Amino acid sequence: MIKIAVCGALGRMGTTIGRLVTEAPDMELVGGADLKPGNFFGAEVVDASGIEGLIAEKRPDVIIDFTVADAAVENIRTAARHGISLVVGTTGFTPEQRAEIDATIAGRVPAVISSNFSVGVNIFWELVREAARHLGDYDIEVTEAHHRYKKDAPSGTAKTILRILGEELGEKQQVYGREGMAERGDEIGVHVIRGGDIVGDHAVLFAGNFECIEVSHRAYDRAVFANGALKAARWVTGKTPGVYSMSDVLDL
Repeated sequence: MIKIAVCGALGRMGTTIGRLVTEAPDMELVGGADLKPGNFFGAEVVDASGIEGLIAEKRPDVIIDFTVADAAVENIRTAARHGISLVVGTTGFTPEQRAEIDATIAGRVPAVISSNFSVGVNIFWELVREAARHLGDYDIEVTEAHHRYKKDAPSGTAKTILRILGEELGEKQQVYGREGMAERGDEIGVHVIRGGDIVGDHAVLFAGNFECIEVSHRAYDRAVFANGALKAARWVTGKTPGVYSMSDVLDL
């Protein structure tokens, strides 16, 4: 049995992950951490400051983190000190935080870090990369939409799209929304929508003369992300220390 602890246990993603772990025949939910203590699916949730004690008592094999950037950095430090494997789906890290995370993990624990654990999104990223290779002279617009409570914008998934486009096309100016009188240049347009209970929509439009190609992904339930996180947790167990992506998990 793979023992799982969840950071951000009482959040939207945390509760979905907790439920799926309890339903998995090869996994055991041993506890979680959140801003306030509580209980989920029969497992104790400790205050975030008590993560060290939870690890010492329950000895999880994998910690799955869906929190916020500052909290995730601290959780990663703690897990690395104790040799606990990691699956990190938190987004919004600064470049400095991401550099610290990579240095903390190096040589100590294996960790899968991804801005999106959906299998479909990871295939979607590959399709965007392939399209960019052939349609680099088309106008490109990136659109993403999430529920009204999502704090970081653009989403981590959209930032990954922009990174892929940069790798394939070279760095282009990114224009976030448009206003006023200005002719379109060679930029990439980026548009962010926040509203209602939208789980996650992402699209990349390649617009040329007389034709448009749109590559898109729409999530209807957070279970697609949680299932991917569990797939990553199974995969990362026993791996050589280092930072991995969902491309490694899926062998893309």
